[in-house]
Amino acid sequence: MAKGTNGRSDQEDVLLEINNLVKYFPVRGGLLQRTQAWVRAVDDVSFSIRKGETVGLVGESGCGKTTLGRTVLRLTDPTSGQVIFEGADMASMRPRDLKKMRRHMQIIFQDPFSSLDPRVPIGESIGEGLIIHDIGDSKERYERVQEVLERVGLYPEHARRYPHEFSGGQRQRIGIARALVLQPKFIVCDEPVSALDVSIQSQVLNLLRKLQEDFGLTYLFIAHNLSVVEHISDRVAVMYLGKMVEITSREDLYENPLHPYTLALMSAIPVPDPMITRERIILAGDVPSPLNPPSGCRFHPRCPLALDLCKEVEPEFREVYDDHWVACHRVS
Repeated sequence: MAKGTNGRSDQEDVLLEINNLVKYFPVRGGLLQRTQAWVRAVDDVSFSIRKGETVGLVGESGCGKTTLGRTVLRLTDPTSGQVIFEGADMASMRPRDLKKMRRHMQIIFQDPFSSLDPRVPIGESIGEGLIIHDIGDSKERYERVQEVLERVGLYPEHARRYPHEFSGGQRQRIGIARALVLQPKFIVCDEPVSALDVSIQSQVLNLLRKLQEDFGLTYLFIAHNLSVVEHISDRVAVMYLGKMVEITSREDLYENPLHPYTLALMSAIPVPDPMITRERIILAGDVPSPLNPPSGCRFHPRCPLALDLCKEVEPEFREVYDDHWVACHRVS
């Protein structure tokens, strides 16, 4: 399969392409509330997602994962760059065209309770998107809500209940049903299992896998738990302080991580066998502020392998071998 820049495959296989995406947030102050600085949440990120695959996005809290997911959907407008979905650039779309496109791109939020209106029965919350996009009449919308509830493991009669009447795992299934009811092609899963018990996590992950097989869905799965990402992802992307530092297949990343930051993350994964010990890589210091990121490689202040070059020159995000992309001066 032919590759393009930043790990892209043949265009006919690509559903979503992200080119040099940037999202800065202004920091205002003073009497006139002028912009005094910028938070560089997402800074020149490029990668693609192929049809029917799951790309896991991992990194520490505050590295820009959620901002990237929301910017891809244009829940947050990008500062610059392109988000190309099925050949159309969402970053420059007019509101009318963007509304039509949103039907095919949905999101599952991390906290399902705060994303549901506590005063509205969950059936109405799930069916709201059908009304917004003028899909079907009231009977058809009712039937589709009933169908999607059964698809996610709930009962049709649950449509009349309110969010507080459900457990955390059930509320996340409601969130999945709300994303699924419009029959989308692409879903951003923003840490959908991080607030759930371990036993419930596995049920929700298996449900997402089953729905992907049944409906041909494509996922961007955002998480900080590398064990969860390994279970569900086809490829894994690693972010650090707004930058993409490594992306490759799941098998390749877990067997042969190349970036020092990825190595540190992998060393923190618990080993279920008490007879096996793993050398833990402890990173020095804290994550730098995105208000004033370090020059050169952003990871160099904490990197145990940093060179003088790393302090001055930002490493290129490049393909070191087949479909394995890394931004590190030490990797040849």
